[in-house]
Amino acid sequence: MTRRKRRVGTANAPARLGRIIPMLLLSLLIVALGVPAGLAVSPGFLGPARPPEPAAAGPWQQLPATLSDAGGSGSRANMKPLSADAPVPAAAAVAAQLDATLKTDGAGSFTGVVQDAATGEVLFDRAGDDVRAPASNIKLLTAAAALRTLGPDRRFSTKVVAGATPGTVVLTAGGDVLLGAGDSAPDAVLGHAGLGTLAQSTVRALQQAGVSGPISVLLDDSLFSGPALSPAWSPDDVAAGEIAPIFPLALNSARFDPGTTTGPRPQDAAMTAAEAFTARLVEAGGAAGLSVTPGVARATAAQKASKKTPDDGGGQAGQVLAAVESATVSQQVDLLMRTSDNYLTEVMGRMVAAASGKPANNEGAVAAVLQQIQELDVPSATLRAVDLAGLTLDNKVSARQLSALVRTITSGPDLRLRSALAGFPVAGLTGTLGSRYTDTSTAGGAGLVRAKTGTLNTVIALSGYVVDADGRLLVFSFIGNGLTPGAAGNRTALDRTASALAACGCR
Repeated sequence: MTRRKRRVGTANAPARLGRIIPMLLLSLLIVALGVPAGLAVSPGFLGPARPPEPAAAGPWQQLPATLSDAGGSGSRANMKPLSADAPVPAAAAVAAQLDATLKTDGAGSFTGVVQDAATGEVLFDRAGDDVRAPASNIKLLTAAAALRTLGPDRRFSTKVVAGATPGTVVLTAGGDVLLGAGDSAPDAVLGHAGLGTLAQSTVRALQQAGVSGPISVLLDDSLFSGPALSPAWSPDDVAAGEIAPIFPLALNSARFDPGTTTGPRPQDAAMTAAEAFTARLVEAGGAAGLSVTPGVARATAAQKASKKTPDDGGGQAGQVLAAVESATVSQQVDLLMRTSDNYLTEVMGRMVAAASGKPANNEGAVAAVLQQIQELDVPSATLRAVDLAGLTLDNKVSARQLSALVRTITSGPDLRLRSALAGFPVAGLTGTLGSRYTDTSTAGGAGLVRAKTGTLNTVIALSGYVVDADGRLLVFSFIGNGLTPGAAGNRTALDRTASALAACGCR
């Protein structure tokens, strides 16, 4: 099956949008999350009080004027602040708007659901219960499951421990696949933990133990089990770098270079990272007079640290010599949502499985994620998942299920899920929506629509949330299947439809 390549990374938004806008929008949104629960509207989306001076729009809807229709039907001149008193749009009026925009360009069809976030009232329903291939919209499931199971503040530790054999250290994978090759970068997500820093800390620990070498490095990446590739993935996608064999240790989310987000990937990302660590250890050791043997091998069961092994002068076997910590799960979820990172999503699913007591393999990851979705009371009887990245047509999810999940994230009782809000790409500004919403038919949604994208050769999807012109929070999901490959009008149809919701004062 031929697929249109998913575009990973953030395209440059037009200069007129400014770089401060996404941070302003998201900061205001996060501030709103602190409002106590129990109010008429979800605590996460009660905005600040009306400012004392007249304002053209609520602060969450301050847009670059050049990207919106300031004088036509999309005018926001009369928009009101988000509040519990904002009127719920009339379903018939919403349907009239969306039926005019949600049309395919060629073959196939769109399904869709729009709900009022506070009440759950369905405002638009086009075959909303039909299960369809959702492409990368299925990543929403893993994002929610990771935040619930692991917690937003959890970090993954990459450790170096003393080996069972004198003169060996074991690089032990802990699930961080966003490692950097150099020094740790505390303000970054990708590269938050650096192998250079880990190597320097390891050398210091060995020096303090009086070890002079030679030291050899072993790799323990046994945290994950089973086949590293899902049988559902096309070899063509693997060859193209859409995905790669899954390991619990990798540099740059299994990319050769942090600045390159397309093309072939390392086929053994754990070994690639271990070799990079060993090279750094050789450098750091040489500068400190510690002999380190180049090269690395996978540790056998006998070579892994055993607490029964006596102290050999380099630390008792199993003793942690050095460690670096990843960015938080919340930050990693933000990244996987914003850039639609296939590799990171699959790794996060396996970490959910491990935390749930399930095998950390493809099947365990899918089962663990689906269990979490069921516990969120999202209607999931018909939901089927065979991978978590969304690279196969065998996944089946309905627009109603995705809309319900987005509503749970924005307005449900589990406040851990609010951490996913900032990861939804912002139309015209960030992530996979950064280069969209720039033409006259969709620009009215720029800065307002926040949605997860999904694209395969014959599939396109968009699920997210938006505050309408009256200040009402709406959640939505639109899924197109059986589409004409490469037909540009399908993406425009989704963007125009979401923009119509943003402009809606549908009475």
